[in-house]
Amino acid sequence: GARRENTAEHSWHLVMMALVLTEHADEPIDTLAVLQMLAVHDLVEIDAGDTYVFDTAGATSKSERERAAADRIFALLPGDQGAGLRARWEEFETGESAEARFARALDRLMPLLHNVHTEGRSWQEHGIRPEQVRRLHGRIADGSIPLSMYAERLTDHAETAGFFGP
Repeated sequence: GARRENTAEHSWHLVMMALVLTEHADEPIDTLAVLQMLAVHDLVEIDAGDTYVFDTAGATSKSERERAAADRIFALLPGDQGAGLRARWEEFETGESAEARFARALDRLMPLLHNVHTEGRSWQEHGIRPEQVRRLHGRIADGSIPLSMYAERLTDHAETAGFFGP
């Protein structure tokens, strides 16, 4: 709680979550595909700038910034590699496969875990309310009902403990 998680730590945490929580995916998944998606989505966010999930102003340009970053990054690789990793990034973004839904669930669960661990530091800094966090639980439920239920319990705990902003 003394400092913010950097992107490398975030990626490593997500990789570890994918490895240990795979059994909680709602459908059978290819773990390697999940790991690839988690890695490439963060590369694009590093280049484009990460947009805070509750930043409505930043969200208006997020897609455009991330597409431009993806164009730059994946063009650096040989054609087949760039195309393959770009396809994984697109798969994560659309959330249409079981793997993408699970990867997106983990990516949405991670900030909740951090906020509970830090007693809501980020939520308090940004004035985030419990109902805002609960609206994000659907993305977790899309990939894992058990993890969504866990997220709900964590959010209930955080609300009771006073971890949210004013």
